[in-house]
Amino acid sequence: MSSVNLHSDLFLHYYKAWGGVEDYESENLGIPDFFQRVPQDNEILPAKLREDARSALLERKSLRLLSNVELQEFWYLLERYHSPPTVNGEKFMDYENFRKASKEASPKAKQYFTAATFVKLLREDEVLSRINILTFFNYVMKKVWLQQTHVGISLYDVCGEGYLRETDLENYMLELIPTLCQLSELEPTFQTFYVCTAVRKFFFFLDPLRSGRVRITDILASGFLDSMLELREVSTSEAQLAANWFSHQSAVRVYGSYLLLDEDRNGLLTRSELSRFGNGTLTDVFLDRVFQECLTYEGEMDYKTYLDLVLAMENKHEPQAIAYLFRILDVGGQGKLTSLTLRYFYDGIEDKLRASDNDIPSFENVLNEIFDMVRPANPHYITLDDLINCGKGDTVINILIDLQGFWAHENREAFTSEIPDEAEL
Repeated sequence: MSSVNLHSDLFLHYYKAWGGVEDYESENLGIPDFFQRVPQDNEILPAKLREDARSALLERKSLRLLSNVELQEFWYLLERYHSPPTVNGEKFMDYENFRKASKEASPKAKQYFTAATFVKLLREDEVLSRINILTFFNYVMKKVWLQQTHVGISLYDVCGEGYLRETDLENYMLELIPTLCQLSELEPTFQTFYVCTAVRKFFFFLDPLRSGRVRITDILASGFLDSMLELREVSTSEAQLAANWFSHQSAVRVYGSYLLLDEDRNGLLTRSELSRFGNGTLTDVFLDRVFQECLTYEGEMDYKTYLDLVLAMENKHEPQAIAYLFRILDVGGQGKLTSLTLRYFYDGIEDKLRASDNDIPSFENVLNEIFDMVRPANPHYITLDDLINCGKGDTVINILIDLQGFWAHENREAFTSEIPDEAEL
């Protein structure tokens, strides 16, 4: 027996022993494979083979990207071929010099010297039909960064299908944290809660169907990673950090609010404890529905579910938040809010108004106002699409679930009249 045959026999023996499956039927019939099944956990050798192949592919992609030195050379090339005159110190390049520069560019950089790129960066007010070389350079830098990030984050895609599961994204976050100087004071004991808080935003907005995974392309397109990488800046102001969901300050604020609500310190929130959420102005009817619709553990809410609620309440203008809250408002899961449904939630507002000795507006007036704002496709009920498309979904939701939001809408004219006109200023 030749050494080649021996090696083949040994390979097939161990390949099958370690979980590999031979498909002789399709091979004998000459049928090509249209689908490659992802190896299971017990298929050791196929999984290792897939992992090594994916690593080699990502390494090749990484080597095709411009390095820092090559980016510097790229900038020198643009400066050398800029087209006078300069405007306020800014240098420009016409299409003729753009083509000349492309001929001298390195093989990696040539892909960016296309007519489509030139037209994309050409400003309408540029009478000499030139592009700003700094704008062009920043465009290339952004493209390279996105490609580098795509390669880097793909290393955590265990299945190799272009998705990250929750654990995959958590592992990526743990590797990213040490590179963010604004998180240098993150206590080790708080790190788990920080990662949970950060990851939840990705899944709340990018996984609305709750499939348990998000596409890597969606992660890159969302801008959330940009917000995270802002934490590399040393000079970030306190106001910017407070507004950034991924900052240490924001995570402490959210987790601190959870701890304040958790009176019995068991790590979960009861319906009674959640009633103090915000200013305690959410209606009992809405809170009951939250516990009916959201995942709970023996009637109590964990931190992850609480994060979904916080993200929804703080981003009511976003389609994902409206969809989340619509599911809670949609009693019976009919996919629509009828006048009876709206009456049900308005009863909760009435109870709050009655408890605080306030006048109670007529439900018919409120109902007409809501339908006038939404202008639904069907005059008898409101769908999720109606609520998103009207542009006032957040206002409608506030009217139905939050006494403070209801009063803000009812007194909007009085509030507007208190703001002085520009002429008075």
